[in-house]
Order: sequence, then C-alpha cells, then structure tokens
Amino acid sequence: MAGLGKFWSEGDAITQAVALLLLAMSVSAWVVIFWKAWLLRRARKDIARAVPAFWAAPDIDTGRTQLAAFDRERIVAPLLEAATQTATPRTLEASGQLASQLTRRLRDALHAVLHHLQFGQVLLASIGSTAPFIGLFGTVWGIYHALVGISASGSMSIDKVSGPVGEALIMTAAGLAVAIPAVLAYNLFGKWVGACEAELEGFAHDLREMVLDIHGAAPRAE
Repeated sequence: MAGLGKFWSEGDAITQAVALLLLAMSVSAWVVIFWKAWLLRRARKDIARAVPAFWAAPDIDTGRTQLAAFDRERIVAPLLEAATQTATPRTLEASGQLASQLTRRLRDALHAVLHHLQFGQVLLASIGSTAPFIGLFGTVWGIYHALVGISASGSMSIDKVSGPVGEALIMTAAGLAVAIPAVLAYNLFGKWVGACEAELEGFAHDLREMVLDIHGAAPRAE
C-alpha cells in the first residue's frame, strides 16, 4: 500500500487520470457482471419453468396465466403476446398471409427480448479489450515520468531506476486485473444468452405452428 501511495503522490495528472479511468472501468464491469449474472440466472430458470407450464395448460388463456406465474423477467410472455396479437384492419400488416404476420411479429418480439438479455455485453467486451492497453499506456507514461525525474536529479544508479519503474508496472497489472474478469464474464454470458436464444426460438416456432393450426392452413387475414 505504501508503494501505491507513493506512486499516486509522485504521479502527474495523466498517471492519476489513467488510474482513475481503470478504477471506473473495474467498478462498471463488476456492476454489470453481478447484474447480468442475476438476470440471466433468473431468465434461464423462467424459461425452463414457464414454457412447460404453458404447454401443459388446457387452453391459451390458462396457458398465459400459468406462463406469467413463472416469467418473472418477462422473457417468454412477449412471444406469446406477439403470437396472439391481431393485426390492425386495413393496414399493410393485415394484408399479408397470417403466416407472414406471425413470422414478423415473433421475430420482432424475439429481437426485443434478446436485446434485453444482451444488454451490457458491449461494455464488457469494450473493457476487456481496452483495459490492458490503457494500463500499458499508464506504465509507459509512468516510466517516462520516472526517468525524467531521475535524469533531473543527476543520479542514474540501479536503485534509483528500479523503484520508479517497478511502481509504474503496477499500471499494467491493474489493466489486466480489470480486463480478465470482463472477458471471462463476456464469454460466459454469451454462452448463457445463446442457450436462452435457442429455447426462445423453439418456443416461437411452436407458437407459430399452433396459431396456424388453430386458424387453419394459413388463410389470408381479413
């Protein structure tokens, strides 16, 4: 801690700005990591319970009620709403085949749900890819700042160089410490979102087929 305090007190405005930037990136990454871990854990459980509950219902209205009881994050309900929605009369939407209407509405609903599940992924990817370089910049600048100070003092022994340079290398370690959790979380969350997407696509496909069966062989909407 003494070394960090000395590094901070002897650093200039750029060194301190880099350190604060890395701190802000670390805090942001961990906030997103904890929030997304909680969200995706609930979403996966909701899908696993809500979809079977819907198909076990005797009719759509009962299925909607049973689905809502498990869909805490409203991940599955938008697909059901899109499948059972009625097109506004005398619009371009209503002029198409029912199958086309269902495909478009379910696709839009699925994209909205996935956007919700993927929120924060760009931030994690950005932090994971840029934090090491920001830390490296801080190290380079710290070494330069230290060497300028040593040169001004007129003493260039190994003891005078090793201390400031070693403290400057802390910035590289800090950059890696910020980036590694963000990259690992990004990869893990990407896998979880992909699993949710596969389940939701299957449910959307089954909903489309069910609605078409109820209305007959894809008649033209009124």
